[in-house]
Amino acid sequence: MTQPQRVKQPSSRHCFVCGVENPIGLHMHFYQSAPDEVTAEYTAPEQYQGYPGILHGGITAAILDEAAGRAFMGDDPEASNFMYTAELKVKYKKKVPVGQPLKIIGRRGKRLRWTAEASAEIYDTQGNLLASATAILVDVPEKFPSDELEKLGWKVYPD
Repeated sequence: MTQPQRVKQPSSRHCFVCGVENPIGLHMHFYQSAPDEVTAEYTAPEQYQGYPGILHGGITAAILDEAAGRAFMGDDPEASNFMYTAELKVKYKKKVPVGQPLKIIGRRGKRLRWTAEASAEIYDTQGNLLASATAILVDVPEKFPSDELEKLGWKVYPD
């Protein structure tokens, strides 16, 4: 059985989660792994811990928020569906460690006119669910022209 092809999603320059030039950002890379799913792999450095060895809950929520929203973006910078989060419900199941590889999955849910539902999870390398979230997303009202996206730094950056 062949593995589905992962296609890297666009990133921005200054986003806290994916921004390639954000000096305090997470610098995460997301991949379209299925039509309704995105994935990322990430090892959080110590500077994002709350308690010793444990990822700060706000950073955990930011990662889940990004993964849920990206489930509706796709892999084409010009066709990206920009949405903002209207509601995020996070469930912290187990401590999320710093300094250890994590797998993040975001999935699309129902789409209704200008809103959508999505979910996201964080797993450790043994497949244990560490945290999950459900989100209600809302379309960003403005559509960005493709030439403006490039100026804003929204594109697929090389690894």
